[in-house]
Amino acid sequence: MATAWRRPVEIVRENSRVHLVLNAATYGLLLVGFALGMLFPGLSQARATALEDDGTAALVGAVFRQPALFALVILAVNVFRLSLLTIVLPSLVVPFAGLVTFGYWLVQTGITLVPGTAEGWVALIPHALTVLIELQAYITVALGVFLVGKHWTRPGTAGVERRRDGYLAGLRKLGRLSVPALVLLVLGAVWEAYSLRYLVHPLGQWLA
Repeated sequence: MATAWRRPVEIVRENSRVHLVLNAATYGLLLVGFALGMLFPGLSQARATALEDDGTAALVGAVFRQPALFALVILAVNVFRLSLLTIVLPSLVVPFAGLVTFGYWLVQTGITLVPGTAEGWVALIPHALTVLIELQAYITVALGVFLVGKHWTRPGTAGVERRRDGYLAGLRKLGRLSVPALVLLVLGAVWEAYSLRYLVHPLGQWLA
């Protein structure tokens, strides 16, 4: 059990510079999206409409009052649609491709986060912690796919000669990093579900 935690920490330390760059790029792109949403309200409205059209808003409304179920839905979306489909799978086909799709998602998410109502601004207070936790999970996954691409294109960095062996070495590191990433996504999903259900209204009353 200790190894499951020690090895990911070692991987992050060995790649601390890349990890720092990923952090800066992640929060920077999110803020760029948020700024765009503030400057051009039509973009935020378009994102809200898109969430309604694809059924996301309806799904949230259906499970919102059941925090445990809401947390499971959030976790499923964050693991499968965001971590796997957005970041991991593209990178398993084209080196580093998931970093590009992740960057695009960050800008879109920043735009989406811009509140359109007073209650939305209140919800942003507890949701800020959600964003911090979940983005750290995605950054951990992004580091993993970076290492897949690095060892795949330059197998010597993994101490091997063949690209195939470099690819497999990167996958092993990605697998190890997925453990803390999953834990963070679970924590983020639980906090998001329960904070939105039980904190937003009291906060709104207190701030009113």
